[in-house]
Amino acid sequence: MGTKPGRVLDVIVQFVSASNMMRDTFAIVLVAGAATASCSDEVAPDGTTESPMARMIDEIQMDARRTESYTGIDRIGEAVVGALRATLREEFVPPRNRSLAYANHPLPIGHGQTISQPFIVAIMTEVLKVERHHKVLEIGTGSGYQAAVLSHLAAEVYTIEIVPELAETARKRLQRLGYDNVFVRAGDGWYGWPDHAPFDGVIITAVSDEIPPALVEQLSDDGLLVMPLGDDDGFQELIVYSKRTGVTTPLFPVRFVPLTGDH
Repeated sequence: MGTKPGRVLDVIVQFVSASNMMRDTFAIVLVAGAATASCSDEVAPDGTTESPMARMIDEIQMDARRTESYTGIDRIGEAVVGALRATLREEFVPPRNRSLAYANHPLPIGHGQTISQPFIVAIMTEVLKVERHHKVLEIGTGSGYQAAVLSHLAAEVYTIEIVPELAETARKRLQRLGYDNVFVRAGDGWYGWPDHAPFDGVIITAVSDEIPPALVEQLSDDGLLVMPLGDDDGFQELIVYSKRTGVTTPLFPVRFVPLTGDH
């Protein structure tokens, strides 16, 4: 699961004045690149060859600088950048979209779901503060890309996908690519995976109007949870929740597909 696919255009940041009862916020059209973007290397202005991966990382860092006043993060750290570089995004998109695999925008993966925009993957991973000994739970496996990125940072990644076909495809893909510390289950992520709790981090890649109580219970005492919070078709905001403090910190507006299930 992930952000809804958008038009392919240059990154645009639109600042919108909020009412005097709300802090200033902004709407971000976080889609980048050109419609002709491809996975082939291109020649940079200095004459060197720039890979699609390098361009994607550059655009992610540009977005981090643009959103610094909201996140407090002006640059994605080396650990997360290393995890992104180690994860071949073209393996996680449908063959028809592989030419756009490293464009900085979401892509459809079938069943009404998407692979999230690289910047969103990067910033959600960054704020989760994953350490090598951590156990992380992801809700919304999708194609498995976010779980693959997390696997380079955490000891174990548990990921739940409500669409059985996507869960099975992601499981086989991750196994084929050698991600042996990622465990995939088909099911309703609202209730988490209590058999493997507590988790040091929980990442939810679909929007809900509340933080699922079961996932808060399954966090470790110092655990963090990151997710989009808001309405399916209304205002949504990326937030970080701290189990230790009970504080929910808003970051910036986003647009995600809904968290589905029987809750």
